[in-house]
Amino acid sequence: QVQVVESGGGQVQAGGSLTLSCTASGRTFIFSSHTMGWFRQAPGKEREFVAAIASNGGDTNYADSVKGRFTIARDNAKNTVWLQMHSLRPEDTAVYYCAADPGGSRTSSNRVWYDYWGQGTQVTVSS
Repeated sequence: QVQVVESGGGQVQAGGSLTLSCTASGRTFIFSSHTMGWFRQAPGKEREFVAAIASNGGDTNYADSVKGRFTIARDNAKNTVWLQMHSLRPEDTAVYYCAADPGGSRTSSNRVWYDYWGQGTQVTVSS
């Protein structure tokens, strides 16, 4: 069984910063072979792609809405992926989910490729 656990959410004022963390582990789960992604879901909206990083960290992909403000990074030795969020806006308010895609060379924005998901962490940005 794979466990994906997010942390670091909270409340921040517009213009502020937060860093989310995610660890993924399991008896047969190999973190370093999985693409890791972040998605978010605001109330009443569909879950949307935020960012993804390939298994070796060499390729990243960002939603247009977060480019230049968010940075995704990973440390395979620690089974951890981070999402650094700067210049936060009220529209960034959502539950943020971490997910793992076994296709380690792609950085897809499509949810269907991600097999394992965390429970999410709430980010609230006040104006």
